Amino acid sequence: MYEQIIKEKEPEMAKVLDFVTKKIASFRTGRASPALVENIQADSFGQMMPIKQLAAISVPSARQLSIQPWDSSYMEAIEKAIIREGAGLSPVIQGDAIIINMPPMSEELRKELSRAVSQINDDAKKTVRKYRDEAWSDIQAKTREGLIREDDKFKAKDKLQEAVDKYNNKIDELIERKKAEIEG
Repeated sequence: MYEQIIKEKEPEMAKVLDFVTKKIASFRTGRASPALVENIQADSFGQMMPIKQLAAISVPSARQLSIQPWDSSYMEAIEKAIIREGAGLSPVIQGDAIIINMPPMSEELRKELSRAVSQINDDAKKTVRKYRDEAWSDIQAKTREGLIREDDKFKAKDKLQEAVDKYNNKIDELIERKKAEIEG
């Protein structure tokens, strides 16, 4: 019975891990990555759409992004969206593409990004703890109802903590890798 409760919470914890992965991928580290711009919303004929649905995004060099809109009418909207939401990125229209040269990161920006990554880490772990608490409450309720034996309750607590530790360790690995990228 308790295994089922834990298994029901694991996909939610996996979603937290997936969120962290996507969120930190969008942080600029001095290296070009399509994740920096692909989810920026651009106005396309009155409808907001992510850039990845409006253009091909490529990385011609380690410090440069190239965005080639499917339709040239998207060019200006994509450029404006990047200026608005691109966290200091400066797009330049060159022919049928938008080129973004990645500027070197200042020490102030590195510290700011490091703090933001730490905040994501804290938020993710709070969410995982919330799921742990929900599962533990369910286990205790089932124990009071007589559906889970008392000694199984303590096994359940250990198994639940193993699952939480597994996801927290994966989150820590992602965060540490990103902080190393930011520090250069």
